[in-house]
Amino acid sequence: MTSKEIQLGKNGLTENFIETLKGYFKKNDSVRISVLRSAGHERDKIKEYEQKLLKELGLNYTTKVIGFKIILKKWRKPRV
Repeated sequence: MTSKEIQLGKNGLTENFIETLKGYFKKNDSVRISVLRSAGHERDKIKEYEQKLLKELGLNYTTKVIGFKIILKKWRKPRV
């Protein structure tokens, strides 16, 4: 299992950020996203990012929030 780490900054979840994530999943099973202070360090904001990522990426992905990190994992089959 390979993993990649990326930082989410003050621009938030842009189209370019989502495309970069999709590119990382071509070679990696999971991606850790560090949410920087400038992106909003409130729990509600991190949950909002998590939900938006799942909506943008689709059913083959799951997320887990640990502190100020969002861990995304890609599965072969869609999760229900």
